[in-house]
Amino acid sequence: MMAVNRQVTRHSYRVCTRLYPPLSCSSSVSMVQKVLVRPPQDVPGAEGQAEFFRAGIGGFFQERPMLKNPFLEDALLQGYLRRHLPSEAVYSDLRVFGERLVREVDGWGRECEVTPPRLVTYDPWGCRVDRIVTSPAWQRMKDLSAQEGLVAIGYERSYGEWSRVYQMCKLYLYSPSSGLYTCPLAMTDGAAKVIQSLGVSWPVADAFSRLTSRDPEHFWTSGQWMTERRGGSDVGNGTETVALPQSDGTYRLSGFKWFTSATDADMTLTLARVTDVDGQTTSGSRGLSMFYAAVRDEQGMVQGIEVQRLKDKLGTRQMPTAELLLDGLPAHRLSEEGRGVACIANMLTVTRIHNSVSAVAGMRRVLQLARDYATRRSTFGKLLRDHPLHMQTLARMEVETRGAFLLVMEVCRLIGREETGHASQLETHLLRLLTPVAKLYTGKQAVAVISEGLESFGGQGYIEDTGLPAMLRDAQSLLAAASLPSLSVAVRAVDSALSGLREFLQAAALTPPSFMELAARDLAYSLARIYMGALLIDHASWEGASNSDAYAALRWCEQDLCPVVSKAAVGCYNMKTPPLDAALVYEESTRD
Repeated sequence: MMAVNRQVTRHSYRVCTRLYPPLSCSSSVSMVQKVLVRPPQDVPGAEGQAEFFRAGIGGFFQERPMLKNPFLEDALLQGYLRRHLPSEAVYSDLRVFGERLVREVDGWGRECEVTPPRLVTYDPWGCRVDRIVTSPAWQRMKDLSAQEGLVAIGYERSYGEWSRVYQMCKLYLYSPSSGLYTCPLAMTDGAAKVIQSLGVSWPVADAFSRLTSRDPEHFWTSGQWMTERRGGSDVGNGTETVALPQSDGTYRLSGFKWFTSATDADMTLTLARVTDVDGQTTSGSRGLSMFYAAVRDEQGMVQGIEVQRLKDKLGTRQMPTAELLLDGLPAHRLSEEGRGVACIANMLTVTRIHNSVSAVAGMRRVLQLARDYATRRSTFGKLLRDHPLHMQTLARMEVETRGAFLLVMEVCRLIGREETGHASQLETHLLRLLTPVAKLYTGKQAVAVISEGLESFGGQGYIEDTGLPAMLRDAQSLLAAASLPSLSVAVRAVDSALSGLREFLQAAALTPPSFMELAARDLAYSLARIYMGALLIDHASWEGASNSDAYAALRWCEQDLCPVVSKAAVGCYNMKTPPLDAALVYEESTRD
């Protein structure tokens, strides 16, 4: 700001000297500050010149949207906690954390964005060091994560089965200001979950205590190194990294990891194939085992790792993502041999939940800023908030955000019940079903809602057979509890969508597998929309609900809740369509 003031002051002084007696430095600064703080109207000045001509840069400056305490600005979050976790300590912690986000953390996030990580391959004496240098703000984010318990809350279990909800609510507030530090936190949380599920013992007892620590000096983050050149999701066929057994029971890993996020982490969990005495490995998923490795030795140097390069990514540039050559990385096998994929599934569950939380958090933040901006920006003689069309757009975004929030919180509630041993078989199935559905749908929602939100500033999976009936029954039970006449239209819409989905699934069971393969994405969307509708209705039915809660439920249920049925009715999954789709995509020019 000082630099801007100096630049504007110099410019303003040059213009003014042609029209008025020279100004002292202090009076010149005062004049410019007056323009910046209280912009004058573009009216003729004392000598008949336009006011903006005297200022040189114009007299109008649009007020920017202001970030306010994101917890106090979120009525739905507060209502949800009053209903499910009415703890004064939780409320106070989130309120104070919200103030800290506004006061300092949001600025750190911007610093992370403008100061991306860089790779230092060699030191001044020619020794290879492979050091990834991040901004000071990135390190402050790590310290804050420990201090605020952003991982620890989920493992301290101070609030029993609701501890995960508390943790994720705090991450939901933090994510948009985090400079993407929520990504390493997601993998850290996932690693802690895996270790806990296996039993906290040597060689990972110390690592677990660090991953879940509130002490910045003790706290560690974890990586998740699985993607290799041959593929990402298909780790069973795409993993070439091998693990050579050592005489002391440890292993040495050798291979090439193509995409390793948060590469500055302190440890990692990764997959590799154990070699036998003849140097042979087992192919496919059954040949993969899971390993734990500390990234650096006691001197802070990487061991058995060469950082080939940092990825030049389209987005997420705040976080270091690298290609790594593993050349004898010391490691410990944690899973049974050949059970690596099954063992690491817990990590994927947690990271998917984090992904969903961050998606909804982005939607909420852009809405908060858009709502504030609408009280500051005037067009065609009135504030944006007084334009019905603009309010209609924001209301539609609000409904999307509310539905997404309740879906994600339901997944957080379910994992909390599972971790504390309170989950029924139905809830266990729901957790397995809704986790990938929530990740898919909220990710798509976030792109649409945030894009719409930016425009408001103007130029400025898998689904298991046992899971589907469980989801349908649970959604039906949520509807049964909704007895308010004002919600009857929404209840009928969700009930009709459920009936249509049941009929679709019964008919689909008689079709070839290729039919469901074509319908899979629309089926996931249908599951998400129906379940969000049921959750919105359920939340609007409790005694502490507001009129806006009921209105959000009604607005959500205006849309097509079951697109898989609608599209099936017009033949979208007909087996004649795949070759036509391919011909459309790959149509070649007919000109010679």
